[in-house]
Amino acid sequence: MKQINVKKMGIACGLTGVLLYLGCIILMFSVGQEGTISFFNNLLHGLDTTAIIKMNVSIVDAIFGLIQTFILFWLIGASIAAFYNALTGNPKKK
Repeated sequence: MKQINVKKMGIACGLTGVLLYLGCIILMFSVGQEGTISFFNNLLHGLDTTAIIKMNVSIVDAIFGLIQTFILFWLIGASIAAFYNALTGNPKKK
């Protein structure tokens, strides 16, 4: 089995997280509060998200959210790759 490059996997997952975050921003702009609530209620199997949907997100908050999402997803991807490599017994690349 091949070894997974930890850094590349982390970056791929980080960019995927940012893409999802941007998709959420586009969703909120395009369908408004009611559409956003409906989308997330359906996505979360009927959980009522009315009380937690915040539509007035500032640009600064959105930028920090993008950065935090990238870091979180990078850590998740890097951890998955590192655990995979350790569990399969593949030696580290030099």
